[in-house]
Formats: sequence, C-alpha cells, structure tokens
Amino acid sequence: MGLAFPTRRTRKGSHQGIPSHQATMSTIARAYPMCGDAPPTTHSSIDDIRAILSGTCPHAVSAEVEEANKNSRSHVLAAKEEVGHPEIIHNATVPILVEAALQREKGSFLTETGALSVLSGAKTGRSPKDKRVVDEPNSTDNVWWGPVNIKMKMDAFMINRERAIDYINTRERIYVVDGYAGHDPRYRVAVRVICVRAYHALFMRNMLVDLTPEEAKAPFTPDLVIFNAGSFPANRYVEGMTSSCTVDLHLGRYSKRFGRTWAEMVILGTQYAGEMKKGILTLMMYKMPLMGQLCLHSSANEDPATGNVTVFFGLSGTGKTTLSADPRRHLIGDDEHVWTDTGVFNVEGGCYAKCIALSEATEPEIFRAIRFGAVVENVVYDPVSRKVDYDDISITENTRCAYPLEFIPNAKLPAVGKHPNHVILLTCDGFGVLPPVSRLTSAQVIYHFISGYTSKMAGTEQGITKPIAAFSACYGEPFLVWHPVKYATMLAEKLEQHNATAWLLNTGWIGGAKGRRCPLKYTRAIVDAIHSGELEKSPLATDEVFKLNYPTKCPGVPDEILNPSCSWANKAEYEATQAQLAMLFRRNFAKYQAMASAEVLAQGPDGEEIDLSTIDMNAVALG
Repeated sequence: MGLAFPTRRTRKGSHQGIPSHQATMSTIARAYPMCGDAPPTTHSSIDDIRAILSGTCPHAVSAEVEEANKNSRSHVLAAKEEVGHPEIIHNATVPILVEAALQREKGSFLTETGALSVLSGAKTGRSPKDKRVVDEPNSTDNVWWGPVNIKMKMDAFMINRERAIDYINTRERIYVVDGYAGHDPRYRVAVRVICVRAYHALFMRNMLVDLTPEEAKAPFTPDLVIFNAGSFPANRYVEGMTSSCTVDLHLGRYSKRFGRTWAEMVILGTQYAGEMKKGILTLMMYKMPLMGQLCLHSSANEDPATGNVTVFFGLSGTGKTTLSADPRRHLIGDDEHVWTDTGVFNVEGGCYAKCIALSEATEPEIFRAIRFGAVVENVVYDPVSRKVDYDDISITENTRCAYPLEFIPNAKLPAVGKHPNHVILLTCDGFGVLPPVSRLTSAQVIYHFISGYTSKMAGTEQGITKPIAAFSACYGEPFLVWHPVKYATMLAEKLEQHNATAWLLNTGWIGGAKGRRCPLKYTRAIVDAIHSGELEKSPLATDEVFKLNYPTKCPGVPDEILNPSCSWANKAEYEATQAQLAMLFRRNFAKYQAMASAEVLAQGPDGEEIDLSTIDMNAVALG
C-alpha cells in the first residue's frame, strides 16, 4: 500500500505527489488518498464517517440486555467480520476517481478529449414524483406541501436511511466528498457526500466548491449529509413508497451521536447524479429565505469592465446556459445563485450542461470544457476513436456534462458579483404569440415569475404541430420548498431596492408552431441592447391580451420580429392561438391566486374561457 496519491486539484489545476498515509484502525488497515496541500486525512475525519455509517439504534434496551449482547458469542464473531467496514476513499483527486470508475464501473470509458463517460443506469433524469420531504415540527409550517413536496413520515425516512447505510456498508469501497454549496462564506452550506460510485464522487467534486488547503486541515462539520445508495432499490412496502426509487430530504435531523442538527438526503433506486445537485438546491431554497436571502434557479454573468451583473431565469431549453456563457462577459454560474444583501453568489463549484446537439461552433466554451476531469453522462461514442456523437440521443435526450467552473476560460472565481442590474425571465414560446422581449413592471415580474411559463418545441417530431405548454413556478418548481409567492415577492423587493430592470425574453417560435425559432443572433442582439441600455430608450407598444409592453426598435433586430403578430400570415389563427395560451395562463395561475395581491392578479391575460374540445389538452402540461 505504499502508493503516492496526488493532491486535490488547485485552482490552477496543478498536482503534487505526497506520501500515502497508513491507516491503523481497529481490526482493519486501509490507505486513504489525501486532499490538497493538507496533511493526511486525520483519524477523526474517518472516525466521523464511520460513526455516521454506524446507523442508529431506534429502540433503547435495558442495561441487562446490553451487557448480554456485548458478551454473546454471535457479537464476538460478528466483530471479526469485515462487513460494515468498507474502504473509505476520502476527498480523492481526479486521477484516482477516474481510474476507479474505469476499473470498477461498467460502461465507463475515456472520450477522445479525456473526459470520463459514464452510464447512469435506468434513470437518465430526475424523478420528481419520487421526491419526499420529512414532515417534522421545526419546518412543517414553512413547507409548500403537495405534489412538489410530498409529505414523508419520520419513521419511513429512518427506514430508508438505515437501508441506504446498510447497503453502503456492504460495499468493499466507498467514496466520501466534502465541499461547500456556495461561494460566499457567510451563507455557504457544508456538504458531505457518501456514495458507492466513483462517478458520483467525481461529479460532486466538480459541482461543490473546493475546500481551501487551510480548510482541509481543520475538522469538517457538515450541514448536509447525502447518503447515495442509488444502486440499491427502495423497499416498496415502506409507507409512502410508490416505486423502487425515492429521494428523501430531512431539513434538520438532530443527531444524538454528534450532538447537533444537520440536514440529510437519502437516495435509493436511482443512479442519476443530478439528484444530488438538485437536492442541494432544494435545501438552499429552504435555508436562504430563513436567513433573509433569496435562492434562485438561474444563471448569471458579469461585465468585466463595469461589474454590472445580469441574472437569467429559465427552464430547460430556453437558453439559460447558452446566453450566460458569453465570451465577452465573466461567467458567475450557469444554474443556481443566491441574491444576498451584498450581491449574488454561485451555489456551485461547477457547471452541469446539456450536451444534446453540442458543437464547438455553437457553444465553444462548453464544448472545450469537456476534457480530463469532466464527466459526460449517457452519451454515444465511436468505439475506436472514442469520439462522442452529441447528436445521437438513442440512450436519452438528457445527455449531460459536469465540469469545474474553472474549465470555462472567462469564469469568475470566486463566483460572486454585485447586485444585478438586469433580470431576464426566459421563455421558449412554442405558440409563437409572445413578443421576443417585453419590459416588465414589478407586479408583472411577480406574475410571470410565479407562472414560470415555457413550452416544449413544436415541430421537432413527426406529426407534432401544436406546442406543449409547461408552467413551473419560479422557473424551478420541483426545487421549491416555500410557497412560490414568497420567492416572487422577495425578487420584486430586490429589484425595486436595487433599481434593476426586468425583462421577459422569448427565445421561442416566430409565426406559430409551423414557423421557425427566433434566430439566436437576434436573441443575442436583444440581450446586448439590454446590457448597453439601448433597449430602455426604445418606444414601447402594448400586447392588449397579455398586457406586455414590448420595444418596437432594437439594434440588429428587424422591426417586424419584435411584433409577434407580424410573423403570422393568418391573423385570425394568431388571435385564436393567443386566446388559447391566455386561457392556459389563467388556469395555471388559479392555484396561486389565494396568496397573490389584486395588483399581481391584474397582470394576467384577459379573455374568455374556451371550450376544451377545441384544444388538444395532451399538448398542455401544467406545473
């Protein structure tokens, strides 16, 4: 075991060999990879991990029974067995994790650029219907209970927790990653991930913020512990289980052994790594409002000359990642941020980008980030050249890549910025009736932020001629914990307090579902005009149905593009489609109207109810 393990990466990507450390613990002897420029992993760190993995004793026994158990023959024999003492690979470096994945995990290989390609098993995306939150006294009154946050009893959580720990303890080797969620030390959350796949460890190593060498020398005290036993199914007979998959979050469980409270996440029945990332976001969505700060499912970038910050909200496919990765601006982050009393910070230490149809020509920064240290999921490759075919979606359309933030040349580190100057709500309107860009009032921000409208793309599959509408509150409904109105109200207050402009940017269709998507060059021109201030100077026209005020002039964009009705050959068809979408907006917002003010409710589109028989309701997805 006299191996020399490399250190964790530094921000400059350098590595340095250090001597291995020979662990001497009870009946087992293991060597553990070290981290950073810190000394070898201390016994207390490993002891803490083993203590966490020792599970809980739910029922107290008498002193007489405890003494009898201690001296029983079965207890003596069990103590000699290795079960329950897996080798712990703690804060390993990239080479160690890549080697482990290639050697031990079926379907893993290196791409031609050096990235680790992996398979996530049967689940190639999140399972939102299997996400549960423990109903406990300290948080129950704060949680927006329902289909987004499914109530879970404490007993059911503890059974799943014990099942996950038992499975982890049967493995020969496990991986532990310590890091932070958040670049601002005042509000960051210390996260400890315990998992059985090197792929998951490398993924989280990329997505968490690294410990500094000084922090790595000190004891690590987690605020969140993730037990990822996704390779093992849930027990369907546990109360509340609806499948073999469950993703359970306890917002604050008190540990008698450690004498403190922390959050816990248990994953069973899914190996999709994104569950860990979004579980952390869900916890941040809960904790930050408690501290008076606003957590946002958004991207953000910064003007290097002025420091002006723009925040982009948007669901998948709206352009959130693409528009924030502007080579002329510094990238703060691509997905999760917190707006604090001093500015914004990125929750993550890396990026998790979609790979479908990825090319160097269209998204050069992301394409070039897929190199050694990055993880690509569920992609198809040439077996000889190892070149990835990003157009091949035979495994899943949700192909992904996770890489450290510093792999983007213009990334800002630490990933913090000033208060945003501009907030852009992104939508991809497949109906083709919303203006490409609209200036929003404070009340309109609340209405459209709560609505979280976009649509799946019409015309991408044979026979599909109608758009599929989707509404996701706050552009991140699956990750919300509080009621959407709370987040929206906090956002409006921030915008007013810091005099930031707000825009609704439509990256969707021109001329309806049978038309074409708005060219990216026009969308970028609109964003440039927002940044330069030119768009604020433009005269405005008003969409009488959706009550949106949209500019009639924008540098680099034809005037007729800015008015959606001009792109329709059949005006009657345009008005009918507009009325259909307006009705879907009204119906979706009905579930929030009890907590919304009259001013906010007035921002919704006008119109009469339409006979449902005239609409293909299979083409509508609410929430």
